[in-house]
Amino acid sequence: FSQAVLVDRTMYIAGQIGLEPSTGQLVSGGAKEEAKQALKNMGEILKAAGCDYGNVVKTTVLMADMKDYNDINDVYKQFFKANFPARAAYQVAALPRVSVTFLSTKKMLKFS
Repeated sequence: FSQAVLVDRTMYIAGQIGLEPSTGQLVSGGAKEEAKQALKNMGEILKAAGCDYGNVVKTTVLMADMKDYNDINDVYKQFFKANFPARAAYQVAALPRVSVTFLSTKKMLKFS
C-alpha cells in the first residue's frame, strides 16, 4: 500500500501507528508514546512532500480505549500549534492503542 498519495495539491496519508521505523516494532509506553511516534512518522511523510503539520486540514484518531483520549490530546497539541485541523476521534477494538490518519493540502485557504 502507499503511505501517502498526492493528488493535485492534496495529500492523502494512510493510517499510521506508533511503529519505530528503525525496528518496525510498536513503541513501548502506552497510548501516549504510540501517539507521539505516530505523529512523528506522519511528520516525516509530510516533510517528504514539502509539507508540515500546518498543512494538515483533517485528522482521524482511532484509539483502543477512550480513557486514553486526554493523553493523546496532550501529545496532539505538541505537534499542532495553531489553526488546529478538523478532527474525529473514535474508540475501535482490535487495534494498537493509537492510529492516526491525515489529510493535508499544499496551500490552505483561511476562512474567517
